[in-house]
Amino acid sequence: MKDNEKFPLRFFTVTFLWSWLIWLPLVLAGFGVISLSRESLKSITIPVMVLAAFGPAVGAFYSLRTLNGKGSIRVYLKSFFSLKFGWKVWIAIFSILGISTAISWFIPELFGADRLGMLLPNIYIFPIYWLVMVFFGGGQEEIGWRGYALPFLEKQYGRWFGSIILAVLWACWHLPLWFIPGTSQTYVNFAGFIMLTLGYSFFYSWIMKASGKKPLAGLIVHGTANAFVPVFPVLVMTLGVAQVRFWIWVSLTLLIGIVVMILSEAKFGKQENRIGT
Repeated sequence: MKDNEKFPLRFFTVTFLWSWLIWLPLVLAGFGVISLSRESLKSITIPVMVLAAFGPAVGAFYSLRTLNGKGSIRVYLKSFFSLKFGWKVWIAIFSILGISTAISWFIPELFGADRLGMLLPNIYIFPIYWLVMVFFGGGQEEIGWRGYALPFLEKQYGRWFGSIILAVLWACWHLPLWFIPGTSQTYVNFAGFIMLTLGYSFFYSWIMKASGKKPLAGLIVHGTANAFVPVFPVLVMTLGVAQVRFWIWVSLTLLIGIVVMILSEAKFGKQENRIGT
């Protein structure tokens, strides 16, 4: 990215256009503007969702190609092949995300709530499901969000404000999903979703730093976060319910994100958190 670009506008423009245009037929079907049978809608929803989720990657590739010329995409993708994060990073990803989701899932049972059963057929397919989530179920977004946009935003606005800006735009990018029948977003409050993206943005930023700025760490932490949700469900897939587990989950995620950002100040230093450093 060229230093004279004040804000990665072309990245966000292409990202939003790609994803929102691909989601548009499902949104129109949700409003009844176009007619799709339940079977047709069900058959196209997953492919559409997967394709749309590559919006941030497309935005990154377009920006790299137009700003830095031929060969820049190949060089960029090569940076994703390093798995040398250190064992502490791997443990942090799985333990913090797994335990926080499990706590949010379990706490309501202490007060009489019914248990929400695991949504996966069995726990043995979790490794395969995890791989799918990393590369096709949300993790691929990080080719753009944390791989391309975050370093620039942190450099321009500091770690805190850079993560906050990305979190808000990341949440807004999901907006069409509230109008597509059957998505998890239709059952949750948008303000709560922003809390979730804020917490995740702080946590993901910390993971990226701790991994030595290895871009693949972004895919892994995002995919892992998504993979734990069907193991420890935090949503009641019914409209009009209180969604207690969801609110515990987003509150805990935000708290964890803030705590790790504060603690990371000592390790990574305040100097690089200043605007423009």
